[in-house]
Amino acid sequence: MNNQNPHPLKRFIESPWTYRVIRFILGSIFLYAGFIKLIDSKAFAQVISQYGIVPDVLLAPFAIGLPALEFLAGLGLILNMRGSLTVIFSLLVVFVGVLGYGILNDLNVDCGCFSDAEITSQNNLKLAFYRDLFMIAGVFLLFLSRSNSVLRSTHDGSVEKNKLSKKEEA
Repeated sequence: MNNQNPHPLKRFIESPWTYRVIRFILGSIFLYAGFIKLIDSKAFAQVISQYGIVPDVLLAPFAIGLPALEFLAGLGLILNMRGSLTVIFSLLVVFVGVLGYGILNDLNVDCGCFSDAEITSQNNLKLAFYRDLFMIAGVFLLFLSRSNSVLRSTHDGSVEKNKLSKKEEA
């Protein structure tokens, strides 16, 4: 294939704008979700307790710590700070596991994703489950974009820096 005219999907994945937009969207989602839960940590603690997987003595630390981690990871992703994408990926894996647990056990609870205003139903858990899988796909796209864009081999075998700024390489 001609290197001058790569496949449109490859151009999309390697585009610094794709990287920036997806990074901003995911970061904003986590920033918002963390902020909303931090505002009303008591309501979030009640949502966590409905799943029955966190001991009562740890509800308060979880109800404050998890949203704080979401908030900081979202902010870190927006600012492109090292490690934030890995934290968000890890959080999404945990969230998918918890939502899967809720679906398999036929729990009729709020998913706890954004606020207690979400509709509590089995379909809500399934919707949140698929939404989180979609966000994991976005994370993989960011990882793929980074690995394909940060360093690029030239025809003579040397390595050149790509379009992403030095800060985006981290």
